[in-house]
Amino acid sequence: MTTQLRNIGALISVLRASANVAATAGGSGDGTEVVGAIIDRGEIGFPQSCVLAIPFSATLAEGETLSIACDIESSNDSNLSGATAVKTAVSAVVGTGPSGGGAVTGTLELDAAIMGAGRYVRANFTPELSAANTDTAALSSVLVFGGADRLPA
Repeated sequence: MTTQLRNIGALISVLRASANVAATAGGSGDGTEVVGAIIDRGEIGFPQSCVLAIPFSATLAEGETLSIACDIESSNDSNLSGATAVKTAVSAVVGTGPSGGGAVTGTLELDAAIMGAGRYVRANFTPELSAANTDTAALSSVLVFGGADRLPA
């Protein structure tokens, strides 16, 4: 058995893609795009693929939903001017309030091939709560990169 089969951490880079954010239905953060951190692929060996992971926890009224729209964009400019979408996900319902309302948790994942992307990438997402004024959500995001020209340090 090779080390690669026993040590996935030696083959990937996991980087913070955004700050932790909170959303309140009909208020702060709801329907507001979270613009991610700009990541330099050159610093991590020009990986060929990535997974955007958006973990979330929400308190939802019965039958109410949390949806997340997200995208990964790239550019060769360090400030991402003229950025183009590498991968876009149509808004997806990721959680529905249980009977009587309550907590819902999970992770939305978006896979992307980035071999033709620019040097710099960024992931953005927009949480959308269907209820008005009561439901809340907490979200963050990370990018998991793999297939680099050299193994992560």
